[in-house]
Amino acid sequence: MNPADTAFIMLCAALVMLMTPALALFYGGLVRSRNVLSTCMHSYAALGLISVLWAVFGYSLAFSGDIAGLIGNLDHVFLLGVGGAADGPVSNLPHSVFMIFQCMFAGLTVALISGAYAERIRFSAMLLFSALWMVFAYCPMAHWVWGGGWMAQLGAVDFAGGAVVHMASAAAALACAHAVGPRAGLGKTPMIPNNLPMTLFGGGLLWFGWFGFNAGSALAANALAGHALVTTHLATAGGMLGWMLVERIRTGKATTLGAVSGALAGLVSITPAAGFVNFMPALFIGFAGGFICYGGVLLKNRLGYDDALDVVGIHGVGGTWGALATGLFAAASVNGVDGLFNGNPYQLWAQFVSVIGTWIFVYIVSRVLLKITDVVLGLRVSPDAELQGLDISLHSERGYTM
Repeated sequence: MNPADTAFIMLCAALVMLMTPALALFYGGLVRSRNVLSTCMHSYAALGLISVLWAVFGYSLAFSGDIAGLIGNLDHVFLLGVGGAADGPVSNLPHSVFMIFQCMFAGLTVALISGAYAERIRFSAMLLFSALWMVFAYCPMAHWVWGGGWMAQLGAVDFAGGAVVHMASAAAALACAHAVGPRAGLGKTPMIPNNLPMTLFGGGLLWFGWFGFNAGSALAANALAGHALVTTHLATAGGMLGWMLVERIRTGKATTLGAVSGALAGLVSITPAAGFVNFMPALFIGFAGGFICYGGVLLKNRLGYDDALDVVGIHGVGGTWGALATGLFAAASVNGVDGLFNGNPYQLWAQFVSVIGTWIFVYIVSRVLLKITDVVLGLRVSPDAELQGLDISLHSERGYTM
């Protein structure tokens, strides 16, 4: 067990935890004022709910043993055997520190989904769906990629969550948008963000927390962690510039929302690749991610689904691009894996299979879980409650009293 590594991953776990309240700010500023608190509540409730479920059985399902490459076992239910000894999946950290670092990823992933169903879902339905989704979608995905499951056995790599976090949450978000339906008045009633400075502040905190998200995925205070921090920052800056450029070309203006969206696109795009690619490819991945995710956001208008806060367009499209870019640009000199451009075409194939597997599996599972939730509780609030706003109708609060 390494004390420096332990201290570093504890700090990174705190940074990743901060990302969920940051997401609450980011999402909360984008909705209408009558739904700002309910939208923030989705993120906060997800962090609390998923943390409890992770301790009870989620961690065990993801990281305890292996059953046919599909799921873990129940050796660590109620965190049995998870203590201060370095007897977990990594030998340089206390088992408990590795567990809590992974817990923060699970909470954030579930919170990300909420951007798709904002402003119209029942709070009780959100809680039930989130709990079921963690068990039947997130835990298998985490096991497949990071717990020794079939994607890892195939050779697919995902440094910090392109598949496990971003594509998985986006596939669930697409399922939610289809199952819940569009917001009332979409296309007829203005749906203007209530507080863009709040969104910008949340986006900045996400950028800050992402250093723990990506650098911490090295699971040690070493050169690879430093490398991931640099690639993360370069890709984020590139994503911001790429989005502003295409926005300027298309509309004649670069906007603050576009700048922070581009930064987020860069962050998402580099997540699977941060510890596998060199610095200039990372910059290109982020810059191209700004362009690609901008197009992904426009795609919802063409396909007719209401992904309210663009989870699919940014996290889904960016995560997919980043996973494939890893298969193109990975360099063994960074972390032992070569991609297509360094003489290993198989890596691109493995990444492609992992992308297809993630989208199909998570979308189908999510639709089933949404159907169960709808039968048990009902997914959507009444038209009157939606018109009144979820802050008042579900939580008896107002975000603003001015």
